Amino acid sequence: MATATASASSLIGSTAVQLGRIRVLKEGINQLHKPQSSSTKTGPVVYWMFRDQRLRDNWALIHAVDQANRLNVPVAVAFNLFDQFLGAKARHLGFMLRGLQQLHHEIEQTLQIPFFLFQGEAIDTIPQFVNECGASLLVTDFSPLRQVRGWKEEMIKRVPDYVSIHEVDAHNIVPLWKTSDRLEDYARTIRPKINKLLPEYLIEFPTLKPQTKKWDASKRSIDWEKLIENVTSKGAEVPEVEWCKPGEIVALEKLKVYSRTKLMNYAADRNNPMKPEAVSGLSPYLHFGQISAQRCALEARRFHKLYPQAVDKFLDELIVWRELADNFCYYEAHYDSFRGAAGWAHTTLIDHSLDKREHIYTVEQLEKAQTADPLWNASQLEMVHHGKMHGYMRMYWAKRILEWTSSPQEAVEVAVYLNDKYHIDGRDPNGYAGIMWSICGVHDNGFQERPVYGKVRSMTYAGCTRKFDVAGYIAYVKKLVRDVKKQKGETVLNR
Repeated sequence: MATATASASSLIGSTAVQLGRIRVLKEGINQLHKPQSSSTKTGPVVYWMFRDQRLRDNWALIHAVDQANRLNVPVAVAFNLFDQFLGAKARHLGFMLRGLQQLHHEIEQTLQIPFFLFQGEAIDTIPQFVNECGASLLVTDFSPLRQVRGWKEEMIKRVPDYVSIHEVDAHNIVPLWKTSDRLEDYARTIRPKINKLLPEYLIEFPTLKPQTKKWDASKRSIDWEKLIENVTSKGAEVPEVEWCKPGEIVALEKLKVYSRTKLMNYAADRNNPMKPEAVSGLSPYLHFGQISAQRCALEARRFHKLYPQAVDKFLDELIVWRELADNFCYYEAHYDSFRGAAGWAHTTLIDHSLDKREHIYTVEQLEKAQTADPLWNASQLEMVHHGKMHGYMRMYWAKRILEWTSSPQEAVEVAVYLNDKYHIDGRDPNGYAGIMWSICGVHDNGFQERPVYGKVRSMTYAGCTRKFDVAGYIAYVKKLVRDVKKQKGETVLNR
């Protein structure tokens, strides 16, 4: 583990708070690469940003600035645009790039930290930049996804021997490696581990100050509008959404409004698709790191005395279940395939893999919402046109795919494909863990055995009708789709 030093005092206030934050910095850092050379080269600090795309409340940026201050060297932020990462479309890329455009302006104006944007393979561009600018420290975000971990393994081989690489978990409140060193089977097993550490980690962030050590190297300008136009044209079949405006400032404002006016209803109404205002709508911002989960938790906690049950449930979903998803993707190599199923679920699903299905649909039929279930069709259309499906419907949606495909292996593949293509918060540990919970029994228990599902928990149309107004939800989605098409100037046929 890397050591954060007392130079963090340039960022923080009182001694007691300072010591607490220094410890959080220290324990949230994983040293991926130690200098192999005997030379004592001191160069700039480069922060390779990818998962946590924000200026505020960002432990990775805080660490990079702290280390630059300690070494008395400049710091820069580098972002690599790999526009086909996990099949990203215009919906994802437009949201991300527009947020980065705002970040670029703000970080250079307020902190005097230069922002560099590269295009291509990160394993090429980032080591090359580190080498060209003579950096002695590369700070990176943490991600449990195999592709990103593979990039880092390759980068370790490509940076000069004298370069240190520090990985900072700025996404989870409790750093993943501090919570657990193993795959956790249930929320109930990871919850006490997280809750035990929360008092130490759920603390206020330091405030960054403008950098006094200036970056000397030349910096290229970024034509954001042209870049966004070029990149989003490649994935135009999944267009951007209008309801979700990107950026850190918008995310923080959404959090404040939600906490004050709607969080009170979270415990009672979070599973009702007809009351979407009960949930925060912050998942796109959390996915792209435009807001910190820690900031969300700190803000929600302010209202605990007013509505404790709602806040407790919100914090459990925000912290325990999100961090459980990261744990799953980090310790389970097959987090997005049937091979990652819970042991008991794998057995029961194989036992029932030849059970007769009432319907078998192709991927194309599912993608176009051409099934015999109007409720499922509505959920699919909500995802395709709105870019986000209600959380309760995500479970129903995935479980029905298990019923309508030829095998549990195919069910997972189809669910991952559709989720990642259309959800604005897709391609995320939460999405993979949710699909695996729904289809493969991950983080769940066995239930009464039934056809196709075996002992995996089932969800039915009839069960949904007892929980919420199904007809109302279907009508709501139809109107939503009409409105979206109208906004895009498409012809809407009366049906």
